[in-house]
Amino acid sequence: MASDLMASDLAARVLDSARAAGRTIATAESCTGGMVSAALTDIAGSSDVVICGFVTYANSAKQRMLGVTKSSLTKFGAVSEQVAHEMACGAVAASQANLAVSITGIAGPGGSDHKPEGRVCFGLFDEVTGTTEIETVEFGALGRSQVRMAARDHALQMILSHLQ
Repeated sequence: MASDLMASDLAARVLDSARAAGRTIATAESCTGGMVSAALTDIAGSSDVVICGFVTYANSAKQRMLGVTKSSLTKFGAVSEQVAHEMACGAVAASQANLAVSITGIAGPGGSDHKPEGRVCFGLFDEVTGTTEIETVEFGALGRSQVRMAARDHALQMILSHLQ
C-alpha cells in the first residue's frame, strides 16, 4: 500500500513535470507488464501527456513492436542495457511521444549466476534533447512483486529526474 501511494505521488509529479517541459510519454515495459503506464494513467487528466504503453514481454514482441534487433537479443539477451536502449528508442519511433522509458529485467523467481533475480535494465530516450540514459539496477531477490514495484518506481523517478 505504501509503495502504491509513492507510485501515485511520483506519477503525478512526472505528469506535472512533463507538461511543464512539453513532453509526451510512451512506455516500453517487459518485466513490469504495464505497471508504469498504469501508475501514470491512474491519474485523472494524464491523457494530455501519456501517448501509449507497449507491453513487450516476449522477445518477438520487442522486435515486432519496438524494432529491437535480433542481433542484440542474441548477443546481449533481453535483460541488457542494449535492449533497454533499443526499447526506449523504438517506443518513441512507434508512437507520437517524444520521451520514452523502458524496462526489461528478471523479476523472479529464478535467474542465473550471469543474470540474477532482481536485475533490471532501464532506458530513457528524449527525442527533443536527443538524450539517452541507460542503467542497470540490482534490486536483489526481493520476490517477484517487490522487484516489479521497485522497477516501476525507479522508472518513474528516472523520468522525473530527467525532466527536472
